[in-house]
Amino acid sequence: MSKKFNPQDYPIIFSTPLRIAPHFWAGHIPFAMFLVDILRPKVFVELGTYYGVSYCAFCQAVKELKLDTRCYGLDTWYGDGITWGYDKNEVFDDLSKHHDPLYGSFSRLIRSTFDDALDSFQDGEIDLLHIDGFHPYDAVKHDFETWLPKMSQRGVILFHDINVREKDYGVWKLWSEISPRYLHFDVFHEHGLGVLAAGTEVPELLRELLLEPDEQSKLDIRRFFFEMGNTWKPLFDAAWVEYKAVEENKRLKADLQKIQSEIEIMQSSRTYRFANRLRSILNTTLPQGSTMRRLAAKLFRTTL
Repeated sequence: MSKKFNPQDYPIIFSTPLRIAPHFWAGHIPFAMFLVDILRPKVFVELGTYYGVSYCAFCQAVKELKLDTRCYGLDTWYGDGITWGYDKNEVFDDLSKHHDPLYGSFSRLIRSTFDDALDSFQDGEIDLLHIDGFHPYDAVKHDFETWLPKMSQRGVILFHDINVREKDYGVWKLWSEISPRYLHFDVFHEHGLGVLAAGTEVPELLRELLLEPDEQSKLDIRRFFFEMGNTWKPLFDAAWVEYKAVEENKRLKADLQKIQSEIEIMQSSRTYRFANRLRSILNTTLPQGSTMRRLAAKLFRTTL
């Protein structure tokens, strides 16, 4: 590991995350908190907040470090066509209940498209930007190009999912195109995270990390943050189990409601009412055990 990077100098790395929810980002939480510590951003923006696992990790670091940072989490909470479907209001309300009491004094959750929110930020204002929204190549390229002018000279951009090459994910392709043009660092666990120095005045320790020439030192740093991220894996695995159980319960309830509706429609039909009336008459007029009763039962395929 790099001699200039000593984890003991950054105790925020070892903080227990407070926001526990299903997400493919939990393994990056220690690195996110470390980055907040060394960058100390004045303005942090996240594009694609979803359940808020990553966003709340950044906010938690800001609060614990007592920084004068303004934070903004942007999302429509409608889903992106790749992420599994979810109830937009349910997810947003759950996140708000956690977020607002803890971070509401310096942070805002903004329900907006990324393009619509652009004019809310001045050029050169943002010190830390996390892009984790719509994942196809054209979409993430658009996000990068439209938000790049908003970055300060100290600006750092994070790209999640640089190590996913399935479905319509195209972050890996954009990362391969732009990373050679900037100082950068990448980790590959938890779908991958790319760190890009958009400005020329990033803090010295971060610059040393981005310029680290020794491949073994880079590997050691990646391994350290991977193992630190794994520390919290059981908490998030439990959140996944709970999420899947809740979703399965919702599915079963929806199936039951559908069946009940179909039964109600059937019972309200004229044919059903006629058959019930005829069955009642036959039950009243035909003696138990009689040949006529048995023939009627066969005819109507039921028990009289």
